[in-house]
Amino acid sequence: MQDKREPIVYIISDSIGETAEFVVNAVASQFNSGNVTVRKEPFLTNVERLKQVIKEASQVNSMIAFTLVMPELRQAVYEEAKKYNLPIVDVLGPMLEGFSKIMPADPRLEPGLVRRMDEDYFRRVAAIEFAVKHDDGQDPKGLLQADVVLVGVSRTSKTPLSMYLAHRKLKVANYPLVPEVEPPQELFWIPKNKIIGLTIHPDILREIRTERLNTLGLKARANYASMERILEELEYARRIMRRLNCPVFDVSNKAVEEVASKVFHVIKELETDEPK
Repeated sequence: MQDKREPIVYIISDSIGETAEFVVNAVASQFNSGNVTVRKEPFLTNVERLKQVIKEASQVNSMIAFTLVMPELRQAVYEEAKKYNLPIVDVLGPMLEGFSKIMPADPRLEPGLVRRMDEDYFRRVAAIEFAVKHDDGQDPKGLLQADVVLVGVSRTSKTPLSMYLAHRKLKVANYPLVPEVEPPQELFWIPKNKIIGLTIHPDILREIRTERLNTLGLKARANYASMERILEELEYARRIMRRLNCPVFDVSNKAVEEVASKVFHVIKELETDEPK
C-alpha cells in the first residue's frame, strides 16, 4: 500500500547541496504538483551525523539524495540506508565512476569544487565588466574601487592590458594622461602600488599612432602622430607619474603578457605588505 504521508527528500551533501536540490526539483516536477518537502544537510563530513540524519529519515515517508565525493561517506550512506530499507539516490557517484574510466587522472575528491569554479567565473565576469566600465577614464569616481589603475598616454596598451588582467579576476581601471586635462583628484588618493604608469619609446609610439591614423583613413601628419606632440605628452605623463610616485613600466616592444606579469608582481608585493 502506498504511503500517503507527505513525501520528504533529505539532501545530504559535503558542499551546499544545490546540485542535488536542482535534480530533486526537476524530478519532482514530473509528479503531478511536484509537492515534496526538501530538507538539506549541507557541509556534512561526519559519519556519525550522517547516521543520525538517515535514522531520522527512516521514520517518515522519505528518500535520500546525496552528493558526496568522499568514498567512505558514500559507503556509509549505502550501509545505513540498507538497515532501514530507505530509498537512496547517489547523484554524483555514477558520473564519477564513468569519468574515472575515460579520464587520465583520478578524481580530486574535494567537496565544493563546482561552487568554487562558479565563484571564479562570476569574479572574472565582474572584473571584465568593471574594466569595460572604467576604460579610458570613464567614471573617475570608480578609480578608488579598482584593484589596480593603469595610467599613460594614448596607445600605451592600457585597454588590452586592462582586459588581460580582468580575465585574471583583477578589477582594473585605466586613465589616459593628456596635457590639456587635469587628472581627477581620486587618482592621487590611491595607494601608490595600486597605480601603474605605462610609458613607451617615442619612436615606437609614433609608429603605432601613425598606423592607427592610417587605419582610420586620417592623415598621417595629424598632430596626434607628430613627434613634437608625442614628446610633449610623454613629458607630461612623466611629471604626473612622479607626483603619483607609482611604479612605471616601459611597454616598448613588450607583449601584454610580459607587462601583466610585472603588474601581478607589484600587486602581490602590495598584498604581502598590507597588515593582517
